[in-house]
This record gives sequence, C-alpha cells and structure tokens, in this order.
Amino acid sequence: MKRFHWALSALVLGIPIRASAKCGGVNYSWGADALASMHDYVVTMMLYVLYLLYAIAAIVAVISALQIYIKINAGEDGVTKSIMMLVGACLFIIGASIVFPAFFGYQI
Repeated sequence: MKRFHWALSALVLGIPIRASAKCGGVNYSWGADALASMHDYVVTMMLYVLYLLYAIAAIVAVISALQIYIKINAGEDGVTKSIMMLVGACLFIIGASIVFPAFFGYQI
C-alpha cells in the first residue's frame, strides 16, 4: 500500500500544472455591465417583495381583527394581548417597508 502512495505521489508531482493567471493589467470593464444588471434585478425584486409583504400583512390584519372580534364577543381572555400583537405587526410592516429600502439607499 505504501508503494501505491509513493507511485501516486510521484505521478501527481510529475504532471506539470498550467498556470491560468493573466500577466499584466487586467480588464475589469466586463464586470460593470453585470453589476448594473444585478442592481436593476435587485431593485425590481425589492419592489415585488415589498408588494408581497403588503399583501401578506393585509391578510394577517384581517384574520387578526376577526379573531379579536370573536374573542370580544365570546368574552375570552387575552383580547388586549391580541390587539397589541396586531398593532405591533402593523408597525413592523410599516417600519420594515421604510427602513429596509432606506438601509440600501432606495426610496420606494
């Protein structure tokens, strides 16, 4: 087994490895177009995600409001907790839709 390792090592070390590095100046202009197209893609996706968050928030708000209404009519405990959770969720969605784009320097 030791002989096999030595033979394999000699074979690997004996094979010349071609270097693929470029010598001299490197042209980075090809990356500018890719960066610009990625920027446009991210901004477009950010708009779609924001609209999706608005739709999900609207559905959750309606369901939470119905649950609060049912709890109030049934006389259950925890109505205040449900109301605070609904208000907190709405504030988070509003804050996230303002803060997240502003974090990346965009106004939507």
